[in-house]
Amino acid sequence: MPLRTHLEKYNLVCTSMKKYDYLIVGSGLFGATFAHLAHKQGKTCLVIDKRPHLGGNIYCENIEGINVHKYGAHIFHTSNKEVWNFVNSIVEFNRYTNSPVANYKGKLYNLPFNMNTFYQMWGVTTPAEAQAKIDEQKAEAVAKMKADGVSEPRNLEEQAQVLIGKDIYERLIKGYTEKQWGRKCTDLPAFIIKRLPVRLIFDNNYFNDKYQGIPIGGYNKLIDGLLEGADTKVSVDFFKDEIELPNGNKGLLKDHWKELASKLVFTGKIDEFYNYQFGKLNYRTVRFEQETIDCPNYQGNAVVNYTEREVPYTRVIEHKHFEMFGAEVYETPKTVISKEYSTEWKDGMEPYYPVNDKENSELYAQYKNLADQEEDVIFGGRLAEYKYYDMAPIIEKEKSESIASEYLMVCRILRM
Repeated sequence: MPLRTHLEKYNLVCTSMKKYDYLIVGSGLFGATFAHLAHKQGKTCLVIDKRPHLGGNIYCENIEGINVHKYGAHIFHTSNKEVWNFVNSIVEFNRYTNSPVANYKGKLYNLPFNMNTFYQMWGVTTPAEAQAKIDEQKAEAVAKMKADGVSEPRNLEEQAQVLIGKDIYERLIKGYTEKQWGRKCTDLPAFIIKRLPVRLIFDNNYFNDKYQGIPIGGYNKLIDGLLEGADTKVSVDFFKDEIELPNGNKGLLKDHWKELASKLVFTGKIDEFYNYQFGKLNYRTVRFEQETIDCPNYQGNAVVNYTEREVPYTRVIEHKHFEMFGAEVYETPKTVISKEYSTEWKDGMEPYYPVNDKENSELYAQYKNLADQEEDVIFGGRLAEYKYYDMAPIIEKEKSESIASEYLMVCRILRM
């Protein structure tokens, strides 16, 4: 019998099942990692997910022999050797290096901003030439602000031009950012862009970390490994599904979860947990338009950003390039692409990114105050903490004797 039991026929009848140490709502990276750490400490976990599959947003669907990142591209990266060894002990990671390309009106530019980008932009061939061009354009931006009687950037447009200059801003930042946020850059606050890394070397590696890659066979293998030892059930809605109570009656799981477990780990929306009593938090979301194409190689790269405003999608992901390299690409005759469209979130849509403005931050603080008073509920992950976590789970393998300490570790784990 496998260590991880998938409870296909388990109807959440608490009278016929053992009581767990933890009921974990959500099988994404936070929930799965918590279950893994708890199991190592001899704790029992039931992990539920309202989707018909495990894995949350890192779930992969196999199409035409290609592991498709169903909810957007995820690239694992870290500089911590212990972390790298840990995840590779669960599933071997490949050598994928994230080197996105930007397409602006049919012309291609390497990302992040480096000497390849500056050569493509201005024809400069030395770091000194590139720096001089950047400094010249930054000075022009500062002078324009002074002419307007201001000394500090008033919006994202001014901030970006002070940091990198007009050319790179207009071709590689402006349109892409406006599509992401659904607003003009002149209407976005300056603090959104605090810095823009500039590399005066020929290096297209997007990350600065020592290690990066994709699990061989897809992220499902990582999730399955993390969930070994936990019971799991999919297609269970914490807020809508019922459980059978000891007296024979039925009640909503959200109201009677203590019949199943001693503690709750909640990774869903914190405002929904508290029935939106202070109001609803806002999000940005992403819509994916997926297509299977009858050719082995569509764009030659996993990630191509479309930075002009007139192209409605922000980027195109060609999934096979995350795990197939060189001649391998042509061994699979078809390919799968996903076009990503950033949009405002509405009820019924999948929430992706928190909107960290003053109004939403203050609203979240009210919910956080309630959460801090919970003794048996642990809130974790991007929705429960209303915090954007980059998909670079830094999994620190630390020895600890208390789940509280393990929870704190998970909080450090998931900078995503």
